[in-house]
Amino acid sequence: MKTLEMMGDSMIRVLDVEAPPPQPGQVIIQTAASAICGSEMYRYRGDGVARGNGGHEAVGTVAALGDGVSNLKVGQRVGVSAVVGCGDCRECEAGRFTWCDHNTIYSQMHAEQFVIPARACNILPDDLPWEDAALLTGDGMGLPYHTYKRTIDPAIGTVAVIGLGPIGLGNVMLQSHIGRRVIGVDIVDYRLNLAKRLGADVVIKSDEALIERIRELTDGAGADVVIMCAGRAEAVADAFLAARKGGTVVFNGELNQEVLAPSRDFNRRDITAIGCWYYHFHDFHDMLALYRNGLAIGKLITHQFPLGAADTAFDLFSRGLTGKVLLRP
Repeated sequence: MKTLEMMGDSMIRVLDVEAPPPQPGQVIIQTAASAICGSEMYRYRGDGVARGNGGHEAVGTVAALGDGVSNLKVGQRVGVSAVVGCGDCRECEAGRFTWCDHNTIYSQMHAEQFVIPARACNILPDDLPWEDAALLTGDGMGLPYHTYKRTIDPAIGTVAVIGLGPIGLGNVMLQSHIGRRVIGVDIVDYRLNLAKRLGADVVIKSDEALIERIRELTDGAGADVVIMCAGRAEAVADAFLAARKGGTVVFNGELNQEVLAPSRDFNRRDITAIGCWYYHFHDFHDMLALYRNGLAIGKLITHQFPLGAADTAFDLFSRGLTGKVLLRP
């Protein structure tokens, strides 16, 4: 079968490898679509993934069952959670795989087939297009939905989203869908324009006057909620400054740097900070209900490529010239 290898230094190639065999409790998925995630850019631009890739948002058809699998059948359409719990703890029973102390993160999904535990599969309705399903069962919409659940206070009126990659754009779409005023912030014109089309009331190109402009748009107060979707230290500082006193900052973007000062960022302004990672497996049906209620998540997808054109797909994504990008083996 064909699979991608991230070679590092922004290079991608297609490899022919043996199809993975299913172990007990696992299934093999014939991939219909896999989505590129911003979290893959670190390895794509950096040291790569030897003999593999970081793909972790995919949908497809069950092609083979491992021993002991009884909840799925060959031929079923499924979407998968890349974060898979141990299956034998309180958090797993509640469908909160990300809270399981022994969870495992699966990848290698930019391929014609991939392997995943059967308990990580949600069966898809027959009328749900593959494109939309890839967002509903990956973190393309999963993380924005998780963020929405953590900021459900009806008093929230204005939300600023800093960083308009696919996760930021998903937040723009979902927050505007539920009737909140959304301010989108980025440094790339393409994504600012896309955020406007997806529901942002105002978009701002980030510069030294960013905080002043957000204050002007909020009668001097700042946003009720600021969702930080950029993996840059300066964006963290901007997020706290953009929030009103007593407001909330939500972290979606990944950043492994110590950049916070408790007195400046929390105490003196009564700020609440929330961390959101991926989504809870049990949330799929609630997200599907939002989709059925008119959340047109397919608008996030701006490009689709065959697996053989993955080098072009990753290059465009890396330069900020796309929304969500799908690979179609």
